[in-house]
Amino acid sequence: QVQLEESGGGLVQAGGSLRLSCAASGSIFRRMGWYRQAPGKQRELVATISSGGIRNYADSVKGRFTISRDNAKNAVYLQMNSLKPEDTAVYYCNALLFSADNYWGQGTQVTVSS
Repeated sequence: QVQLEESGGGLVQAGGSLRLSCAASGSIFRRMGWYRQAPGKQRELVATISSGGIRNYADSVKGRFTISRDNAKNAVYLQMNSLKPEDTAVYYCNALLFSADNYWGQGTQVTVSS
């Protein structure tokens, strides 16, 4: 059974930084990433990284967020710098298996105050 455990959310002032972590158990993943969902909005992609290290970012976070991955630990990280109030959301870790099975973490709240 695949489980994803997130940590690192919290409250920060605009311009500040946070680092999210997600530890996965159970398998090797084709792709891992982060999505977010703000109140009243649909869940959206933030960033993904493949097992080979190919990164993909939403335009809104390019240059501010960095995704990284530790394959040995089956972990993915999201370094978030220059945070803005519009980054406030619940952030979800996502893991995609080579079998195409898709898994989600429970979510961690990120709140950026102005």
